[in-house]
Amino acid sequence: MANKREVNQKVNPIKVPLETDQGILQSEESKWGLPLKEVYKHGLFFYKDKEGKAMHLSYEDRLKLVAYTQQAAHGPLDPNSAPPLGVLDVIGRDRRAAWQALGQMSQVQAMAGFIHTLDRLCPLFKPYLEAIQKDLENKKQQELKRAEEEKAHMELQNRIIVEKQKQESAVVTEEQQVQRIKDALNAQTYEQFLQYAQQQYPGNFDQQAILIRQLQDQHYQQYIQQLAVDQRLANSNIKCKDSDDENDNEKEEKDCNLNDSELAATDNNRSMQTSEKIDINDYNEESRGEEEESDGDDLVSPVEDVRMWTRGDIVQFKESARASGGRLTVGHGETVTVRVPTHHRARCICYEFATDNYDIGFGLYFEWSKSPTSDVTVVVAESDDEYDNNDDDNDDNDDEEYTINESADPEIGDERRGASGGRPPVSLIVPIYRRDCHTQVYAGSHTYPGEGVYLLKFDNTYSLWRSKTLYYKVYYTQ
Repeated sequence: MANKREVNQKVNPIKVPLETDQGILQSEESKWGLPLKEVYKHGLFFYKDKEGKAMHLSYEDRLKLVAYTQQAAHGPLDPNSAPPLGVLDVIGRDRRAAWQALGQMSQVQAMAGFIHTLDRLCPLFKPYLEAIQKDLENKKQQELKRAEEEKAHMELQNRIIVEKQKQESAVVTEEQQVQRIKDALNAQTYEQFLQYAQQQYPGNFDQQAILIRQLQDQHYQQYIQQLAVDQRLANSNIKCKDSDDENDNEKEEKDCNLNDSELAATDNNRSMQTSEKIDINDYNEESRGEEEESDGDDLVSPVEDVRMWTRGDIVQFKESARASGGRLTVGHGETVTVRVPTHHRARCICYEFATDNYDIGFGLYFEWSKSPTSDVTVVVAESDDEYDNNDDDNDDNDDEEYTINESADPEIGDERRGASGGRPPVSLIVPIYRRDCHTQVYAGSHTYPGEGVYLLKFDNTYSLWRSKTLYYKVYYTQ
């Protein structure tokens, strides 16, 4: 009993100030930076883990701390409901006495008392709690950073999805536009392609359908290429040469700006539109003027793409060509070359041709040389090069053929000299291919790359028995 009274005397004086639980909670959270329950939980763990290691408490201090934990966990002691203690359980009696000494202290007050006592008895508790608080702050920052990264990732994913949807929509729109263009072109040419297919495969509807589809695809590709050429011509301005009269110079500069409506490629039912057509025969007697001769070793300028199209008024064209003298016969195994010099008052050449009953090969070249005359001449040869028949009889190089590389890129041309080294360079503009010019009129135009002579080659060397009747017209345009 003496021991019991001694313990009670030591415990009773320690009393927690009478404050409301809400005020204690706010005060402790402001002091420690954490809720009271969190501080108590960490303090209880620290006490159990460090007691006897990092701190050594007296028997009375341990009784105080245990009494606070019992009060915080179970509230005030009820002696009637407490289990009986053994006769020899001295420590149990001391702990129960210390607990009973806390009286009606609330659980919040008990937790605060435990924390204050632990902080007073062990200086390491406060740094331990600060380390926990800092760790919690770091975790919160990491969580906030992770949340921001996830948000940014989600926004990026949403943007990617939106861009992908836009691209898919653009692809669908482009495909629809392409299909509309194809439908419009096919509607214009179906009857013509059908007649041609019926002539090629009479009675074979499957082959006719395949041929029609092939022709439609080729026609669409030609249309797209023509649009690209028209766009390139629309974006470029061709400078005119100086004129003797200043007013004429201004007028020529105004007329020299090419216009899409003047040079645009027409469909099968439209004829060629140009700003001005000048018949070559109108200039046969005009003087070419004084021009400086260029060195044959100068570099050849790049050659632009030719613009080609077809139209269906073949009967009217043949009558017009026949009336103007543009009719000739290309014998079997022969190549006819129409030499058309450039004219100083023009900037573009235009040509049209057609045949009777059968097709013929056609190609276009440009010879970088000055022509002594502005007349159009026709050269007939038994090969694709008119030079074979123009060499002198005493030339030692008669057996050497001057050939043109038809596989060269038409964009840059094929600049080569003959084996003798004295012939002017020639650029390939259009390779020689067989054209169905007996069914429709073939037409084209080309902007001068410089001064020289255009070579319009009509090739019938592949025909062993048939001669071809050719109708053609050539124009200059400004």
